[in-house]
Amino acid sequence: MDGALQTHYGRRAEVDSSASWLRMLAGLALSTIGSFGIWAVVVILPAVQAEFGVARGQASFPYTATMLGFAFGAVLHGRLADRFGIVVPAVIGSLAMGLGCVLASFSGSLLQFALAQGVLVGMLGSAAMFGPLVADVSQWFERRRGLAVSVVASGNYLAGTIWPPLLQAAVAAVGWREAYLWSGLIAIVLMLPITLALRRPPPPPSGTATRDAAAAAQGIGVPPGVLQALLVLAGLSCCVAMSMPQVHIVAYCGDLGFGPARGAEMLALMLGFGVVSRIASGWIADRIGGVKTLIAGSTLQCIALIFYLPADGLASLYVVSILFGLAQGGIVPSYAIIVREVFPAGDAGARVGLVLMSTIVGMAAGGWLSGWIFDLTGSYQAAFLHGIAWNLVNMAVALWLLLRMRATPRVALA
Repeated sequence: MDGALQTHYGRRAEVDSSASWLRMLAGLALSTIGSFGIWAVVVILPAVQAEFGVARGQASFPYTATMLGFAFGAVLHGRLADRFGIVVPAVIGSLAMGLGCVLASFSGSLLQFALAQGVLVGMLGSAAMFGPLVADVSQWFERRRGLAVSVVASGNYLAGTIWPPLLQAAVAAVGWREAYLWSGLIAIVLMLPITLALRRPPPPPSGTATRDAAAAAQGIGVPPGVLQALLVLAGLSCCVAMSMPQVHIVAYCGDLGFGPARGAEMLALMLGFGVVSRIASGWIADRIGGVKTLIAGSTLQCIALIFYLPADGLASLYVVSILFGLAQGGIVPSYAIIVREVFPAGDAGARVGLVLMSTIVGMAAGGWLSGWIFDLTGSYQAAFLHGIAWNLVNMAVALWLLLRMRATPRVALA
């Protein structure tokens, strides 16, 4: 066996190894710290609205800017990772996320705050800490790929569990500006050393995995571009629906007279149980596949959104928020798993980034639309119905994909 083959098979031995699990933990840590800015802007929404004297829809704009930046940054950082490796986007993201929080703390207007959030925190910062890390860890696992992808993707929700209560307490103690300033500085100090654990390039894909992906794509029976577009539509739809509780639960609790602190607790519970859902969904996806896992999560999310309609008491909102977290946590990682099932490993960063971009655009658009609908109607009931309608679109696309896969099983096997 020549040196090249020895190197190839030696690197293949690293798949599903202890190095893979350490890589997964490093990705989880970076994702958890690097997603701070996404959830922080939700927590301080009432304070920003009061300080700048704007309506609820306008106050939601910094969140929309953050998520739109996150969306386009997912593709940008995904391409950087495919070309230069994961370390380059990870270092850029660490520096940009921290700097963005610092600059946001000095903003003199809502527009300045939104720009710091959208460009630095969202596009150049936090975007590097989700899609690229998920795509990277997917190349280090085969037998436990669904679980590994879900664990790293859980960092986004773990951040939503840890940071909102801490930030809410900090805002109450020193104000949102100083809380933001120190958060940005601490993030840089913590994140840069962790990026060193990602220096080793991923193992080369096996020939079997490459053939399986090609067969699966052929089995669906649609061109790769159409398949990618369908996944983008599904991601957009599910996250327009998902954004309603996640973005507005703090403000909703304030409107009902329970106070923003109770809303921050509900958000933390929602995302904490979302972590449980994500990890469980990864375990399930390793057994039934990404498409079926997506259908299950989307259906449960729709049911939970329906439960929000009659819930206006403190206890009922806590319960429904927990149910919503358990329902929707595994949806977004399912897209990354589906991409790895039907597309080549070398395209993972860009293709996962594109699908995740659509989910983030959905979150951004849904967050703004929910605020706009509230300003128009004076109630969140119509916003919940709006989310349910988009959820049905996601379910229809996922069911269509499943039916296509079942209709041509022999082609896939061939």
